[in-house]
Amino acid sequence: MNRHAVLWGRLGRNFLWALLMIGVALFIGMCGYVYFGDGAITWPAAFADAAMILAGEGPLDQMKTGSGHIFEGAYALVCGFLFFAIAGFALAPALHHVLRSFHLEDEERAAHKKQ
Repeated sequence: MNRHAVLWGRLGRNFLWALLMIGVALFIGMCGYVYFGDGAITWPAAFADAAMILAGEGPLDQMKTGSGHIFEGAYALVCGFLFFAIAGFALAPALHHVLRSFHLEDEERAAHKKQ
């Protein structure tokens, strides 16, 4: 199989996994906002708040309870880490492809291929 076809296949697969991880993180954030918002935050508002934190912008509405503040802070910290983890995961096949271009075969493998 062509190396570029393998690269695009892996990039596509990792991109889909990254989208799934973003969707799960967004859903967890929405559930947290609705649960800790004490009924004051609707699902559309929870989506907007969770999406803004996930994007690194900050929430639109502030939580009123202490547990809501703790959730908001913990979710923001996790999303900050998740941003870099997902970016690394999605781009790993491209980095692997670049590093393979610098690969030098060792002498034992080269001698084995000649036989």
